[in-house]
Amino acid sequence: MIILRHSVVALALIFSLLAAAAAWTAEGPSQWQREWPRTDFSQTRVDWAEIQSGGPPKDGIPSIDRPRFAPLAEVTDLKSEEPVISLVIAGEARAYPLRILMWHEIVNDVVAGIPVAVTYCPLCNTSIVFDRRLDGRILDFGTTGKLRHSDLVMYDRQTESWWQQFGGDAIVGELTGRSLEMLPSRLESFASFRERAPAGRVLIPDRPGSRAYGTNPYVGYDRATRPFLFTGRLPEGVAAMMRVVAVGERAWALPLVRERELIEADGLRIHWRPGQVSALDTADITQGAEVGNVVVQRQGEDVPYVVTFAFAFFAFHPDGVLHTEEGPIRQRPASEQRGR
Repeated sequence: MIILRHSVVALALIFSLLAAAAAWTAEGPSQWQREWPRTDFSQTRVDWAEIQSGGPPKDGIPSIDRPRFAPLAEVTDLKSEEPVISLVIAGEARAYPLRILMWHEIVNDVVAGIPVAVTYCPLCNTSIVFDRRLDGRILDFGTTGKLRHSDLVMYDRQTESWWQQFGGDAIVGELTGRSLEMLPSRLESFASFRERAPAGRVLIPDRPGSRAYGTNPYVGYDRATRPFLFTGRLPEGVAAMMRVVAVGERAWALPLVRERELIEADGLRIHWRPGQVSALDTADITQGAEVGNVVVQRQGEDVPYVVTFAFAFFAFHPDGVLHTEEGPIRQRPASEQRGR
């Protein structure tokens, strides 16, 4: 959430200092009440100590609430290898470039009559699309400026409850315990979207010069040894910043998927092909390292998945299993960690 344009070494140092500062800076409802007078802080399902400021205030990273789109033929600034979040509902196809989501994190949209929230958290590399309908009403989402396990904490403008982007669960407020439905989407290259949806439309900036669209403010993040503002336990047996393909509590290391190109497990088909670059590597997104395109399907239909970092997968699925080239990896309980 803070623009970093340093070398990888300096980046790692800054991350360590900020994480250390966060460890002793206590926050909680008494500090948040003034900014959030409508939020019911008597209801929560998480430890307050897990929630911390990411830097910006409420709506400091502005969501896009009136998205504008252009047909493929009119989009000339996107390179073929650039990543986009793609969504296809009832034949209506839209692409949301990470060059834009990097600076807004949430798009409130309606696709084929379905209200959706297209979300992206760069610190966890999680791109997730949610159905905004809950109990007969439509929720609109914004950014709280808070993080939990380095992941975006959203809020709905109807009740000002707080929602975890990873998983779509309400963690604070009136709607605590409720969950949003995740919709199948893909994180794929612009060329891949263009190929499968030639009649699709692409999100364009409302004010192109208002943000540094196309640049990555987290230069070298892929190569950091520790995630930004993460104070939890790093996973054992695997690099914290390795990408994994996660479906629920099971995940597959991206190097494994990339090596095999096709993995079949529990009715899932996980397919990899080249052609997409990382948005979190170089300053110019188009120059990022190759990470490839991942598609996850069951019986020929897309299913919800995330390509995230290993630390985020285990932070939110501590009992999960990660399949790697060396075999499955599970994390030992915290009690066993302390007993070493």
